[in-house]
Amino acid sequence: MTRNPAPPEASEGNHWEELVTVALLGTARRTPPGAAAGRDAPAALLDAAAVETVRRRAGMRPGRAAARVEPAAEDARPALPSAAARRLTMLLADRPGAGSGGRRGTAPDLMELLPQWLATANRQGFAAPPQALPALLDAARGRTDLRPAVLAFAGPRALWLARLNTDWRFALRSTPGGGAALPGPEEPERMRELWEEGLFAERVALLSAIRARDAAAARDLLATTWATERAEDRLMFLDSLRTGLAAADEPFLERALADRSRNVRATAAELLSALPGSALAGRMAERAGSCVAVDRTQGTPAIVVEAPHECDPGMERDGVLPKAPAGRGERSWWLGQLVEAAPLGAWSRRLGGRTPEEIVALPVADDWQDELHAAWCRAAVRQRDPSWSRALLGTPAAPEAGGPGAVSLAERAKLLGTLGSEERADWVAGFIAVHGLSEAFQLLGVCTVPWAGPLGRAVVDALNIARDAGSYPWSFSGVMGLAERCLDPAEAVRLEALTAVPDEPEDAAPGAGGYWAESFQRLVTTLRLRAAMQSELTRA
Repeated sequence: MTRNPAPPEASEGNHWEELVTVALLGTARRTPPGAAAGRDAPAALLDAAAVETVRRRAGMRPGRAAARVEPAAEDARPALPSAAARRLTMLLADRPGAGSGGRRGTAPDLMELLPQWLATANRQGFAAPPQALPALLDAARGRTDLRPAVLAFAGPRALWLARLNTDWRFALRSTPGGGAALPGPEEPERMRELWEEGLFAERVALLSAIRARDAAAARDLLATTWATERAEDRLMFLDSLRTGLAAADEPFLERALADRSRNVRATAAELLSALPGSALAGRMAERAGSCVAVDRTQGTPAIVVEAPHECDPGMERDGVLPKAPAGRGERSWWLGQLVEAAPLGAWSRRLGGRTPEEIVALPVADDWQDELHAAWCRAAVRQRDPSWSRALLGTPAAPEAGGPGAVSLAERAKLLGTLGSEERADWVAGFIAVHGLSEAFQLLGVCTVPWAGPLGRAVVDALNIARDAGSYPWSFSGVMGLAERCLDPAEAVRLEALTAVPDEPEDAAPGAGGYWAESFQRLVTTLRLRAAMQSELTRA
């Protein structure tokens, strides 16, 4: 069998292709161009390929020069103090899940402190160090809750970087106009152009910005295109009117009650019901009042309820949804919506001049109490009425399931949100003192950070009681985590005594003492770290 003769010398254009072909067939079947057959053929092929590779690279034609990247906009804010910059690097370098077996040890969870650090840095008006921007954007990419604070801190340079790296494009989506400044009142033409031709996110941002500084101007701008907007867009635009909601918005919202979209009608009705003096609130007060009265024929006055027997067109127009959810009676569903939308101030006149506390304390006939009180809770939250919230909350010593009106801890948490921060903290502190921490997690979540002194002491005392009782420490891990982020750092001194391993009662969970000591050590370390962070960011 004879070998194939070597092909003629390949031209420059197909020399590389010829070498590839020889490599695929093997030098036993085809000899590389310009080489002799035999044992030296493989080496000759590799040598030729190396030479051709250099020739191809050296002979590559230059491409069109790319446009020069414009430099990032200047950030005029003051630079971080050096100690705070080092702390930021430490926080960003932390990674969750570093512990073994799910046990955290005594080391603080630094990533959980990053939101607090960012909030303080933003309040102080510092600019982010340029070298920290990639790590900041990576952190915000993985945690959407960090994005607003990160983008505020990172400033214009973050948007500049996001345009160069697709991994950070969320920054452009999260910023109106991809980082372009929104037009102000001094640019009416540009404002109208953006409103009429901008992307939806840009239009929402523009409307929200105008609403924040001039409620009437935002409403007038929305009215110019309202009739031509899509239903889902109308709903989002209407939601922006929650900011600065006032009686002047009533005519526009009344017209929206006739909207072709049910969701738009429901939102307009909700906003109108938050205006106690609106015509809709008056209509709802009349309807709800006809369903609820005081029965004085018995020895003890009681509230009697006669729920609606139908949902008429007028009720539907005013936002009452006719179809009840699965498992819910229609009449109770309609009643709840009427009471929720009625002004709370009307009930005193309707029910004999009684105060909210006296009204809530009245017995309710025929098992209507839960429905009626739940609707009053929703009304108190919607109308931000602290007097009704106090009445429905009752005293902290009330049973865990609820106070005189609030029938769940979730409702209590919402009602607490209508009270001032100090009153809220005092109420939750009283609740913990009576009931402990097992039912308090939702309530602690609505309290202002850092926790006020009485609330912080109540939490620490309850943790100490659970520790001394040999309780399962793992069931308090959520509260302990909250305490690390929310306790006043000044409490660290008081907690020192709890860092030692306690004597375990006979019925204690195995290893509970060591876990409690470890948890308190971590809590003390975290509080001291937070104090250092605060000092580094506020030091001149």
